[in-house]
Formats: sequence, C-alpha cells, structure tokens
Amino acid sequence: MTASTVLNNVDIEAVSGLVRAVQEDPAKAQTTWAAHVAWKGAFASESKVRQFAPAPSDEPAALGGGDTAANPVEQLLGALGNCLAVGYAANATVAGIELRDVRIDLKGDLDLHVFLGLADGHAGFDSITATVTVDADATPEQIAELHAKVQASSPVGHTLRNSVPLEVRLG
Repeated sequence: MTASTVLNNVDIEAVSGLVRAVQEDPAKAQTTWAAHVAWKGAFASESKVRQFAPAPSDEPAALGGGDTAANPVEQLLGALGNCLAVGYAANATVAGIELRDVRIDLKGDLDLHVFLGLADGHAGFDSITATVTVDADATPEQIAELHAKVQASSPVGHTLRNSVPLEVRLG
C-alpha cells in the first residue's frame, strides 16, 4: 500500500473495492456471521470466531463467578464500542479526515431482578450510553457529520436500538 491509498491505517482501495462489488452485485451485501461458544464450568465459557483465539467470559465474584474475564454484558458494551470505532475509522477515511485518536466510553444500566429470578420482565439493559471523544484534523461541523454517519450505519448500534428476531433453540 502507498501513502495515497491509506488514511487512518485503512486501505482505501480495499474498502472502495468492496463498495464497487456490492454496487455491481447487491447480493454480495448479504453476509452471515457466526460464533461458537463452549461452557468451561461454573460461569465461565469462551467464544470462538473464525480462526481467532477463543475469547473468555466469566461473571464477577459478586455474581458468583470466578472474575477471570469480562462478562457477557460487558462484552456487549465492548462490541458496540468496537463497532462504533470501525465506523469512525471507515467514515472518516471516506471523508478524507485524518483521525489522531478516538475514545469511546460505554456504560449500561441493568437491573438484576429478572436475571436472579426475583421478578419477571426485561432482563437486559435499561439504557446504554456511549460517550465518544474524537481528535481529528476536522472542523466541529465535520466531526458532527461524521458522528451522525457513524450512528446511522453501525450494525451493532442498529441491532441494539431495534428489535431483532431472536430464536434460541435446542439442538
């Protein structure tokens, strides 16, 4: 790669090639992603994705776990933050904006009553807040436009914001 085809360490030609391929054949936009999870005892498990090393999961000691890894809801927050970071890198690159730093702090409020079997109802997050700090060679207006584009195109953000069909079945 040459400096003219890279911005923010993003290979502009690779991204442009994907855009062209989807424009020429819209079916190429339809993708399926997968993860495989294995229980490791107690509240520990690990997820395996493609060829990567397994990512561990555990619960904090206060929830009965061994506190050896992030728990699933923390991983969900991390997934959202990582997805947003990709969005900032991709959209800034397309807009010709050089990023110096992007930081995303996430927090979610969750009531444990349903998880602990003490109530019926909603077991998930009541709210999630992501606070984004962008240091870039751009005007405040360009940063605001970038922020809007990232929010409008984040797959994980859209999945969390909208109801998505979920089927959990025994194999």
